[in-house]
Amino acid sequence: MFSNINLNDCTLCPRHCHIDRYTGGNGICRMDARLNVASICIHRGEEPVIGGKDGICNIFFAGCNLRCVFCQNHEISQPIRRNKSFENDARKILDEVAGILDSGVTSVGFVSPSHMVPQMMDIISGINRMGYKPVIVYNTNGYDKAETIKNLEGIVDVYLPDFKYVSTDLSLKYSGVKDYPEHALKALKEMYFQKGSSLLADENGKAESGLLIRHLVLPGHSEESKKVLMTIADELSTGVNVSLMSQYHPMHKAGMFENLGRSLYKSEYDEVVNYMHELGFRKGWVQDMDSNRNYLPDFSKENPFE
Repeated sequence: MFSNINLNDCTLCPRHCHIDRYTGGNGICRMDARLNVASICIHRGEEPVIGGKDGICNIFFAGCNLRCVFCQNHEISQPIRRNKSFENDARKILDEVAGILDSGVTSVGFVSPSHMVPQMMDIISGINRMGYKPVIVYNTNGYDKAETIKNLEGIVDVYLPDFKYVSTDLSLKYSGVKDYPEHALKALKEMYFQKGSSLLADENGKAESGLLIRHLVLPGHSEESKKVLMTIADELSTGVNVSLMSQYHPMHKAGMFENLGRSLYKSEYDEVVNYMHELGFRKGWVQDMDSNRNYLPDFSKENPFE
């Protein structure tokens, strides 16, 4: 299925670094061919339909194919952390996941998987060989190749992508890549082709299959958020599930940019929420304004979110 993926000459994500990841992590993501798992934990901070009352077992990969100046996971995503001792022992990873699943958690989320799809597949195969069949959640920044998403059909149960921007100037300025809008939209269309607008849930209201698009409203950029929502409405459907997030908190290099050094104003967020309703979106989630301090991870802890 993934026979076209060659980590000797990596073109896994839209960056097309052509790096031999078996000899080191010198590409944009700074990750080699090992598993490079930065954290495994029960996460209860996701949307209710994703985490449920018991939470989700989230596997955080190290590195990233974007360079978001406001990244809340910058401790593990940015090149400066390349030499951190990430977990590469498959048995330890699988045993930890199995322990969480044995506690009653029914889903496994892979966070920042765009540059680590073969490693994700290895972990999923290992989980399945141990007799577990959890709901698989693909929690991505959106900068994926549509071809990769196509190959994940039948493997991923729930797609949980970001759709950060539709303006190339902003994507270049804040995430270090100009073609994010193009590739993110193509990837979203493939996810939508596979899953449609429905987000199917079990008897406890926890997602088992579907698509949920996340968008973080940035301070000073409510007009960009409106453009993102309009694009989803025009290119996909107003019936798709959208999580409109107010949880922005100035982190990493955000203070170097106008507006990003502050929190989101309630008036800015309300403006975008109202516009979402005007467009006819009818399924999804909004956040309280105090959420900006509720989702700040510390990856030096066993559970970064507690």
